[in-house]
Order: sequence, then structure tokens, then C-alpha cells
Amino acid sequence: MTKWKWFGSGLEACATIAALVVMSLWPASAIAQDEHSHGVAPLHRELTPAQKQNEAALVQAVRDATRRFQNVAAAEAAGYALHFGCVSGGDFGAMGLHFINGPLVADGELDVARPEIVLYEAQPNGELRLTGADYLVDAATWNAAHDGPPQLMGQLFHLFDSPNRFGLSAFYTLHVWAWRENPNGTFTNWNPDVSCDAFTGHDR
Repeated sequence: MTKWKWFGSGLEACATIAALVVMSLWPASAIAQDEHSHGVAPLHRELTPAQKQNEAALVQAVRDATRRFQNVAAAEAAGYALHFGCVSGGDFGAMGLHFINGPLVADGELDVARPEIVLYEAQPNGELRLTGADYLVDAATWNAAHDGPPQLMGQLFHLFDSPNRFGLSAFYTLHVWAWRENPNGTFTNWNPDVSCDAFTGHDR
């Protein structure tokens, strides 16, 4: 399988977006992934007062950045588009719907005010509920310019290694469940309380 690069100019950038589009056309209405395919954080642990304070600050920052996307139409108007269908992890729960902003993925930068991905959960009434954000950066690009893994307001990212089922190069990712509580932790990739059951199987 061809290994596309997340970043770069010209053909590489186009190939990345093309790969995302191809993935969004997979026939399954929900893409099931095992514990190795998108990283699984440890179960929720007790936080120190300082950690709780940092977590609360990051959650608030993500809420401030994404509040305007409560209506998915606002996210789409800002350049976000649905890819992957609905991402389900079976026994691990789900991540839900990933609305991705291609230019933000391609810029190689991390900014809490500009998440690369906005997360939603399909509701039985057909509406989409904002659940949080996902920050993402290509691992090789990041490692070439930094001594350690990325972090956002003190929170370390998870590594999605390569090879992976998508044929993409390794990348770092951080899910922040700012609008949907996750009993396993605010920054855990999978949320056992999120479901793909109401997803119709069609990208918007």
C-alpha cells in the first residue's frame, strides 16, 4: 500500500487529501479499529490538583475554540469536512465523526485555537452533537524540528505509528473531549459513551 505523506507541497499535499477522501468512501458505515490502530491511552487515573487545573484550562480553551461549531454547518463553512465515516472501536467505544480541515492538517503547526479536526456524534434525530476536537501533526515533520513529542498546554500527544491500516505515515494525535464526558479520561482516544449507532453511513 502506498504510504502518503501528511505534509509537503504540491503533489504530496494533494495526495494526502486524496487519501483522506478515499478513506471516506470505504463501504462500511463505521470503520472499526483495534487497540493498535489509533492508540489507546491507559484507563482513567487520579489526577493531582495541578494536573486537574491544567486539564480544566485545556478543556476550556478547546471549548472557546470550538463553541461556534455547535452547529455543524458553521464547521463546514470554516473549511471542515467529514472523512472516515463514523470511527468505531468496538469494545473501546468510538471516536465518532471526524470533520477535518485539510489546510490545518497540512501546515504542520499546533494551535489550541485552531484544531485540525472537530469531533461530532450522530444523534437519533439526525442531528450531530459536538463532542470535542482532535489535534494532529505528522510525526516525522514534528520530530525533525523538536526534541520531544508534541504537547498542548502540558498534555502529551499519542503516537499513531506506521505502518497502519490507512497506509499513512506516523502522526501524533490528541483528542480532547471538551463537550462530551469520557469516563476513561478527557484525552483518551476512544470514548465508551460515544456510539456510531445513529450514523446513517453517508458523508455530508
